[in-house]
Amino acid sequence: MSNLIPEEIIERKIYLIRGHKVMLSMDLARLYGVPVMRLNEQVKRNIRRFPNDFMFQLSDAEHAILKSQIAISSWDGARRANPYAFTEQGVAMLSSVLNSERAIQVNIAIMRAFVRLKTMIVNHK
Repeated sequence: MSNLIPEEIIERKIYLIRGHKVMLSMDLARLYGVPVMRLNEQVKRNIRRFPNDFMFQLSDAEHAILKSQIAISSWDGARRANPYAFTEQGVAMLSSVLNSERAIQVNIAIMRAFVRLKTMIVNHK
């Protein structure tokens, strides 16, 4: 999997929002190789698996700030709704609703990235 998705790519997709390290639905969909619409559809079909501490939707202000910080003028064209942010637990839960070999391998790589970030933070203190 490390050849398929470099560790640095995954780590750059982890943001600090509302005091939580999160990954956005659009980034996760790209990593999993599925359309954002399909990822969101599976989450909505299994919404009980995603309480507020696993997933939340960005506010308009959060979305605007994030877009300006990353200097991207448009993410995947027009959007009807702001993206969802998944905490580490939410990302882990995605593996139970996206049942593919790629989803399993991507989740393993993402979990390792979260662990590396935690280790770096602890060592930095």
